[in-house]
Amino acid sequence: MKELDESLWRLGVLSKTEHNEVAPSQHELAPVFTTTNIASDHNQLTMEVMKKVAAKHHMVCLLHEKPFAGVNGSGKHNNWSISTNTGINLLEPGETPHENAQFLLFLCAVIKAVDEYADLLRIAIASAGNDHRLGAQEAPPAVVSMFLGDELTEILAAIEADTSYDAKEKALMRVGVHVLPKFPKDTTDRNRTSPFAFTGNKFEFRMLGSADTIACANMMINTAVAEELRQFADYLEGAEDFHSALNRLIRKTIKEHKRIIFNGNGYDEAWIEEATKVRGLPNLVSTPDALPHYADEKNIHLFLTHKVLSQVEVHSRCEILLENYIKVLHIEALTMIDMVSKDLLPAMSSYGKTLCDTLRAKKKAFADMPCPYEEQTAKRLCELTKEAFTQLRALEESVENASGIEGSQETAMYYKNVVLACMERLRAAVDEAETITAKEYWPYPSYGDMLFSIK
Repeated sequence: MKELDESLWRLGVLSKTEHNEVAPSQHELAPVFTTTNIASDHNQLTMEVMKKVAAKHHMVCLLHEKPFAGVNGSGKHNNWSISTNTGINLLEPGETPHENAQFLLFLCAVIKAVDEYADLLRIAIASAGNDHRLGAQEAPPAVVSMFLGDELTEILAAIEADTSYDAKEKALMRVGVHVLPKFPKDTTDRNRTSPFAFTGNKFEFRMLGSADTIACANMMINTAVAEELRQFADYLEGAEDFHSALNRLIRKTIKEHKRIIFNGNGYDEAWIEEATKVRGLPNLVSTPDALPHYADEKNIHLFLTHKVLSQVEVHSRCEILLENYIKVLHIEALTMIDMVSKDLLPAMSSYGKTLCDTLRAKKKAFADMPCPYEEQTAKRLCELTKEAFTQLRALEESVENASGIEGSQETAMYYKNVVLACMERLRAAVDEAETITAKEYWPYPSYGDMLFSIK
């Protein structure tokens, strides 16, 4: 890790590893904040250097989002804020009434942007690997919501209702518009399951996968917020009474877009039910579910308005992402077929034979001696061998049938609904077989060997 830091510093990437993360052999690297374009370059360089330094030490840097079932996956926390060209953070509650009204205005612009373009944020982090990670073990769910903390949420509720707010914190300030209440200077994040969380003077977008570029996510956030600020500017610049118009705009934005604010447990099934059926938030559970929305009319209008992407470019990006999703699942399916047919089924069969030979020898030596381990294990292993072989044939057939499907979207949905389902059923049989097969017969290292053994 020390060598990684020094290698990055030589390239001008100012970063420092802070601590070990939750999973075995998982570490967090925290880069120093900078402007978006430079940060995106730094992120790409960091991934490349991590791989090179690992290889130099005969190790492998895994950038796969979820390489191990039941173990925390790997992702990125994209810390985003907006500042003036003189370095003033517009999401920092300030020391004067003017600065606090400014903070609320820019906060509302982000709230509105995340609500209206939640589908684009989900698309920005869509990949086959990240689909495995989202929704558990400290990764946010696929439903995009925004965490503001209890104090700030109550402040916004008071603003919307035009009522007073009794702040819970000591450091209080007044905002510029007299009807707006006092509010705390700082609100820190206490919810690790939130996709888009306010953390004092910035937002933390936590849905990115470990192999993702941060460029696409920041392009989406920047463009969406720019659109809301454009609308806000048009409204305020035409107002006769600026302060009254500002107050109306803030209250109207809170009322219309508060559905995106959620401070609870993002893993709770009740939240998913509420988010989709009560609040009407999109739940784009997989990459092929999300990508078609890239070309929604409102999204194309957004990119065209700000001259970020043309309509052709939007469709091209969508097509490339779909093809990449298909390619990844196709390679994974073929790899699984190869592993099971050449290594795992023979291992299961071989150990089953050993158990049966042992059972026969014991019965011959001691006719009335019960042999429950050999009998029950051999029987279950034979059942799992049969199940694995059946599911292997089903997976082979599903992959073969995929070649006859026309259209990237249709093919991607087929891989998600059919091929991936076959892979999961095959894995279930093989995983159980691994637990009852003697270690010396199993051709691959166990999780314990890979995650905890030091050699």
